[in-house]
Amino acid sequence: MTLSPSDAIVVSQLEKKFGDFVAVNKITFSVKKGEIFGFLGANGSGKSTTIRMLCGIITPTSGTGTVAGYDMMREPEDIKQAIGYMSQKFSLYEDLTPYENVRFYLGIYSVPQNQWPERVDWILNMTRLQEIRNRLTRELPPGWRQRLALGCALLHKPRILFLDEPTSGVDPITREHFWTFIRQLAARGITVFVTTHYMDEARFCERIVMINAGNIVAAGSPSEIIAAACPGEPDADLNDAFITLMKRTQD
Repeated sequence: MTLSPSDAIVVSQLEKKFGDFVAVNKITFSVKKGEIFGFLGANGSGKSTTIRMLCGIITPTSGTGTVAGYDMMREPEDIKQAIGYMSQKFSLYEDLTPYENVRFYLGIYSVPQNQWPERVDWILNMTRLQEIRNRLTRELPPGWRQRLALGCALLHKPRILFLDEPTSGVDPITREHFWTFIRQLAARGITVFVTTHYMDEARFCERIVMINAGNIVAAGSPSEIIAAACPGEPDADLNDAFITLMKRTQD
């Protein structure tokens, strides 16, 4: 697969083995700059392993790929500086305030100190946490903690944002607000690579790749995937398509 100036991520024949076990089996796909891209799969499908390779955490066994213009094999540390990552499990410090968490991660990301005041205000205003900046993080509702985690992932102004189950455990209204925010980020040119188990959320993605047992089983827009997986079923949705595809690859 050839890298285009419009591509944020390109992988070709990407493979990861753990001993004799093939976790990811020579997958190929690309993600455009400023795109909201969904990466879906059941537990054990190879989804997390793929994300860890894309984020420069583990090295592929074979294949090629670039993330934010950096080679996955040779430049993993450069990739880490160019991306933001928000994990499913809340990973900030609950005994610190939102303000203290933001200050801490500014240091982690090596943001120049003369930019700290502007970045602190930018993130706290954008996540609507300015008024509770001095409350302990552990006292905040789950949706507010998720907003804080997302804000900290954006502090160094990454070109690509990886969101791993970003709305897990939050209420539907908070989920809706969260996705509004994600669309605003993409409109600013940030590439958003998201995994989710909520198929009603996945429909907000411009394109989707579905993976099962380490293999890509579907790729395209939500409507394209539904039409291909559930032909002749006008009422089918993305959840129906996902179940059909997962069952088909297990038979």
